[in-house]
Amino acid sequence: MTDDDFEIPDVVEVPITDELDLHTFRPGEVADVVTEYLHEAQARGFPRVRVVHGKGTGALRRTVHAVLARHPAVASFQLGDERSGAWGATVVVLRPPA
Repeated sequence: MTDDDFEIPDVVEVPITDELDLHTFRPGEVADVVTEYLHEAQARGFPRVRVVHGKGTGALRRTVHAVLARHPAVASFQLGDERSGAWGATVVVLRPPA
């Protein structure tokens, strides 16, 4: 087999649920992934979603919060409570689809 025998997809489909776990994404992809996810979640009528960014150093959380602060689909957001991931996840309230 050669490298030509394998086709690498340009796009990876992520199932759209009310939770987005960012652990499998590279830091440089996170802003775009969150932006696209929010558009799709709003279009599907989710009233709220949870974005799991992990606790770590906080770099991913800051990136996620920067996207949330300027995204038109977001009505509000806050860190999760003990049942929803604490400071390793952010709960996002979405505006209804237009």
